[in-house]
Amino acid sequence: MSTLLTSILVGISIIAIIILTSRLKLEAFIALFLVSLFLAFTVLPVKTIVSTIQEGFGSTMATIGFLIILGAIIGITLDKTGGTLSIARFILSKTGENKSAQALGFIGFITGLPIFCNSGFIILSGLSKSLSSKSKIPMPFLASVLACSLYSVHCLIPPHPGALAAAGLLKVNIGYLIVIGTVFAIPGTIAAYFWSKWISSGKNYQPVKEIEVDTKLTENNLPSVFLSFLPIAVPLLLIALKSLSNMLDNGSRSLISRILFLPGEPIFALLIGVVLAILLIKHKTIESLNSVFREAIEKSGPILIVTAAGGMFGMVIKATGTGDSIGKLLAGTNIGIVVPFLIAVIMKTAQGSSTVAIITTASFVAPMLSILGLDSEWGRLLTMLSMGAGSMIVSHANDSYFWVISNFSEVDPSITLKVYSSSTIVMGIVVFACVWITSLIIL
Repeated sequence: MSTLLTSILVGISIIAIIILTSRLKLEAFIALFLVSLFLAFTVLPVKTIVSTIQEGFGSTMATIGFLIILGAIIGITLDKTGGTLSIARFILSKTGENKSAQALGFIGFITGLPIFCNSGFIILSGLSKSLSSKSKIPMPFLASVLACSLYSVHCLIPPHPGALAAAGLLKVNIGYLIVIGTVFAIPGTIAAYFWSKWISSGKNYQPVKEIEVDTKLTENNLPSVFLSFLPIAVPLLLIALKSLSNMLDNGSRSLISRILFLPGEPIFALLIGVVLAILLIKHKTIESLNSVFREAIEKSGPILIVTAAGGMFGMVIKATGTGDSIGKLLAGTNIGIVVPFLIAVIMKTAQGSSTVAIITTASFVAPMLSILGLDSEWGRLLTMLSMGAGSMIVSHANDSYFWVISNFSEVDPSITLKVYSSSTIVMGIVVFACVWITSLIIL
């Protein structure tokens, strides 16, 4: 089959995924599975179809499966025990209500590191309403600040599924990605904060007038701040320390490198985080533990399936050789780092899921890396971050997170679109600008 026809079929496959998931609202796994089969049967030799699909699905699951499940256990435990609220109230006690918007952004950023943005927003939405009522700050502004702070790290760093899957597909060091991705998320979050503040100013947006008192979680039965911080801080610290020690000690011969060899591995680090999270459960019975584990497995199951299906689709695309062909066309254009960003923007805006957008983009650009001049450790890392920036743009009505924000904040969708959705554009552009400037210096 000619390269042109193969490229056309790959393009049709990507468009089909967008239409099936956004227009027809077909489940992402089914869409990815059907389109992968279509592309494999039309392009690949018959005897390689099954092995290619199995390899793509299985290798992705092997890369991210444990991390997603363990991360879900930590997040759900913090949710059920009130650990997140304990952290939030501690930070507010230090900042004061006059700086509640900045504090809320900081809280969202910290809690968003291990927790999915949807869950994090739901957990903290009551806090944002309380702050709006007490400080008289318009709710659309606070909702956007919280949403963007959670969203920035969700799109850029593990243990979030898009970043995990893409890191596996591109063979990016997860430890480096956590450290550098967190650093790059900061300017994006700050830019979104100021944009949300500006776009909300002068409008007749109102603060929350009445709030409901949370009778389930009170000051008396919340876990201690120290114990609440441990499941979040310890895994990230272990992974980051191992990455930093490896950067300083390439041969991993030093005592610190040897000590951190296993604890600094993401799977073991998150396992330690799970153990620390379990300390927050007051009545540690088999039933209470199983309740957390069961919910974590139930919630992580669909995510695992979708991300593995994305890896399957990516393996089929890789087997077609289309990435190499397109990479050759783009060679010499000096737009290397822009390519993954633009593809992710198109995928995110069209079908709504940042996870699907970044996984599909990773699958598409992986074969191009050498031709685009990005086939190095730093090149792959920056490619990953450029896709993360692109997957932020634009979160709007076809994104489930958009409706979580609107519904839990009780903000009209049209206002959410004006304040929050426009903020995701600014955030994504700022993060990509940081990636692009870095690429000019390093690559």
